[in-house]
Amino acid sequence: MSSALTEVRRRAAPSAAAQADRKKKPPSLKRARTFYLFVAPWVIGFVALTVFPLGYAFWLSLTDSDGLSPRTHFVGFDNYLEIFKDPLTLSSLGKTGLFALVTVPLSILAGLLLAVMLNQPLKGRGLLRGLIYLPAVVPPVGAALTFRLIFDRDAGAANGILDKLGANPITWLVDPNARYVLYALVLWGCGGSMIISLAGLQDIPRELLEAAQVDGASYWQSFTRITVPLLSPVILFQVITGMIGSLQSFAPLLLSSGSLSGAGTVPQGNYLYMIHVFAQYFSASRFGYASAMLWMLFAVILLVTLVIIKVSARTVFYTVEPEDKK
Repeated sequence: MSSALTEVRRRAAPSAAAQADRKKKPPSLKRARTFYLFVAPWVIGFVALTVFPLGYAFWLSLTDSDGLSPRTHFVGFDNYLEIFKDPLTLSSLGKTGLFALVTVPLSILAGLLLAVMLNQPLKGRGLLRGLIYLPAVVPPVGAALTFRLIFDRDAGAANGILDKLGANPITWLVDPNARYVLYALVLWGCGGSMIISLAGLQDIPRELLEAAQVDGASYWQSFTRITVPLLSPVILFQVITGMIGSLQSFAPLLLSSGSLSGAGTVPQGNYLYMIHVFAQYFSASRFGYASAMLWMLFAVILLVTLVIIKVSARTVFYTVEPEDKK
C-alpha cells in the first residue's frame, strides 16, 4: 500500500524538467518578440520619415514660419482661410484640376488602345511592347529635359522639322503652346497604362469572347459589352492613381517650362498647384502657408478619391463579389 502511494506521489510531483519548462517564456511570446524585432526597422523608418514629417508639416501649417527664424507665431487656421482668399492659389488649383481631367482620360484611353493592338498575334509584338513601355521607366526629370530640348525654339528638333517643311518656327515653351507640350509629355509615358491594361486583357477568359462570337456578336459589341466591363476594375485603378499623380505633378512642369531657376518663369498655362507651393516655400519663404497648401491638397485628393470610388460603385464589375455583399 505504501509503495503504491509513493508511486502516485512521484507521478503527481512535477519533474525538474517540467519545472524548468514552466519557467521558460511561452512560445507565443518568443514569436512575438521575433516578429517585432524584424518589423522594428520598418516601424522606425515609418515613424521617422513619414509620421514625424507629416506631424511637423501640420504644425508648420498653423504658424507663420519662414524657415529661417527660430521663433514662429501660432496663427491657428489663418493659413487655411487664406487659401480660399488667394486668387492665385485658387487659379492654380483650377488649372491642376483641368490638367488632370484632360491627361488622365487621354492616358488611359491611349494605353488601352495600345494594349488592345499589342494583344493581337503580331510579329515582333514583344519588341513593340518594350519600345512603347520604355518612356514610362525614364525618370521624370530626364523626360522633361528631353522634351525641353526637342521643343526648344532655336535648336529643337520640332522646329527643325518645321523648317524643313518651310513653316515658321513656333515658341513651344511659352503660352499658349506650353500646355500642349505638357500634354504631349504626359501622353509620351502612356506605356505604363498600356502594361496595366494589357495584363487585364490577358486575364479575361477567352471562352467568353469565343461564345460571344458564336452568338453573332461583332468585335465592337464584344469589346464594349464584355472586354470593357471586365476591365472596369483595372480602369478604376488607373483613374484613381492617375488623378492622384496628376494633382501632385511638379517636376515635369517646372523642367519642361524651359527654366530651372524657379517657379516665377513657369508659363501661366503650366502654373499648377504644386508649382505655386514651390514658389511659396522657396521664393516667398512662407513655410507655414505652403504647408497649409499641401494639407489642403491632401484633403482634395482624399475627397476626389472617395467620390470616384462612390460613383464607380455601380459601374465597376468584379469577377469576385466583395465579402461584405455576400
